[in-house]
Amino acid sequence: MLLTGTFRRSIDDKLRVAIPKALRAAMQCPEGGSIFVAPGTDGSLALYTEEAFAGTAERIARGPPTRADVRAYTRLFFARAQRVEVDAQGRVRIPVELAEVAGLERDAVLLGVQDRLELWAPERWEAYLAQNRPDYDQIAETALGGPPGN
Repeated sequence: MLLTGTFRRSIDDKLRVAIPKALRAAMQCPEGGSIFVAPGTDGSLALYTEEAFAGTAERIARGPPTRADVRAYTRLFFARAQRVEVDAQGRVRIPVELAEVAGLERDAVLLGVQDRLELWAPERWEAYLAQNRPDYDQIAETALGGPPGN
């Protein structure tokens, strides 16, 4: 499963956001199915299929449980993650406490990011782009195994 793309979305009064049909198909998530919504990074939320969520749990479990940062992350991530259902219109309801974490109100930006979706408040996403887009080449070199940039 490879998720890509950027989609502008509206959030209704019940905190529901529609996942585009192409992404639902790529996630193999039929209506009536479920996904996990969890705190993401950089002020976003992460939306996972059960398989991707289990893979993330396995990666986290490989961290040494004696390290304080591993324990803290594990607690903060799993205690706030919630399973949500995909309704007949392809929408998911974002839990209030997670919407607050991400600063979501009326609009959102939904990103396909490899094995998960990310849900961002538009102003946070624009700020993230403004900060990181100019350094794309350097970020790519470091992320893909090149030497740290100078």
